[in-house]
Amino acid sequence: MDPSLPRRSWVYRAAKKARATLDRVIARSSRISNAPVLQAKDFPWTDALKAHWREIRDEAETLLPRLASVPALRLVSPDHRRIAQDDLWKSFFLVGYGYRIEANCARCPRTTALVERIPELNSAFFSILMPGTRIAPHRGPTKGLVTCHLGLMVPPDGACRMRLADQLLGWAEGEWLVFDDTYRHEVRHDGDTPRIVLLIQVKRPLRFPGRLIADLFLAGMRRSPFVQEGRRNLGAWEQAMQAADRPA
Repeated sequence: MDPSLPRRSWVYRAAKKARATLDRVIARSSRISNAPVLQAKDFPWTDALKAHWREIRDEAETLLPRLASVPALRLVSPDHRRIAQDDLWKSFFLVGYGYRIEANCARCPRTTALVERIPELNSAFFSILMPGTRIAPHRGPTKGLVTCHLGLMVPPDGACRMRLADQLLGWAEGEWLVFDDTYRHEVRHDGDTPRIVLLIQVKRPLRFPGRLIADLFLAGMRRSPFVQEGRRNLGAWEQAMQAADRPA
């Protein structure tokens, strides 16, 4: 085991081992497709954000002059060190596993107002990939969540792309890419400019018993070191962001 990675309790490890079984139950309870790539139309709230994507992009662009104070995801969530070993994948959280990052929300009021209207929201953040980013193959923690990317700044000519299961995918500005991240996926950015998306995670529409199982799993994750360490780390990074906000 990599000594730089945090040790996890036996409860956490046991839950992780049970994930495949839980995901099968969740899949059987799903009210939408279980395919890797999903349809934005299954989530009516996506229309409102798409209609205002330029306003969202404008707020994301305000981060560009101070990217040094926007944390790499692996520094927020130590578990991500397994898939991102450098600081090129950055994250500006508005909401993480239901916890609001108040200072960041205040910096992006229009985006926050739109995000707050999303039903069954789990997380929302600007996901920023700098040129040269490589995200190793991995799977998301639970089929109880669906991942939605709204393209804001996308390098041209397919320079940044994601392989999801057996499909090679890209992003488009002002368009949604909705997918099930429990399928194996990886990302490669060979372009010259940052790729920025608004990353939204919401609860998958489920019937019983999948809804109960997914909610219990998410409640456990919310209280787990995986999430609580991230909250503490974001607090430390907030000091750097405040320093960047001060006039020179």
